Amino acid sequence: MIEAVFWDFGGVFTGSPFYLDDYARSLGTTNERLLEHVFGRYEANGDHPWHRLERGEGTLADALEAADASCRADGIEGFTSEGFFKAMSSTSSDERRDKAVAKVRELNEAGIRQAIITNNAKEFGDMWRSLIPVDELFEAVVDSSAVGMRKPDPRIYQLALQQLEVAPPETSAFLDDFEPNVIAARNLGMHGVLVEDDISPALAELDRILAEFTA
Repeated sequence: MIEAVFWDFGGVFTGSPFYLDDYARSLGTTNERLLEHVFGRYEANGDHPWHRLERGEGTLADALEAADASCRADGIEGFTSEGFFKAMSSTSSDERRDKAVAKVRELNEAGIRQAIITNNAKEFGDMWRSLIPVDELFEAVVDSSAVGMRKPDPRIYQLALQQLEVAPPETSAFLDDFEPNVIAARNLGMHGVLVEDDISPALAELDRILAEFTA
């Protein structure tokens, strides 16, 4: 039986930061190259400035300065924090957020325990928490910048499971827009669901998992 559902935040309740094609083209590069300059190999857990930022070890200013320097070293001019964050926000929609929040409320009413596992920067905390009633909807928030671990490190999932006292992992599901994060959850035994541009198929897959494992 599924006892708990864990949710990523960015890319689930908001648009994904991994689909910035228009902004990349405006800089004369590709989405993939831009993401590598900003985030590094996002599935890695190394000393890249953005990885350090999300573990609470560095600042947003440092990470953005490093992204700009990396872009310029590759001949990409014009990267700005304002342009980058505007591009990220353009992938969001009220409809997407409303669908996700409605599902969380539905599961709360059904007695399913829920929490957020997010790779985030402490500088973003007030902003992202203002977008939905986080404390009303979720029992816990596992924020990478607060706990010093970031997905896909298996320890952050294990911490979230412990916080909700969920065992074994097979009694939980996890939604994320970054496939390596979903794979890491599946490797622990959680039911991983990949969220893509349209969130509806992921919510339908979650419903299928809940139906199959609560029958």
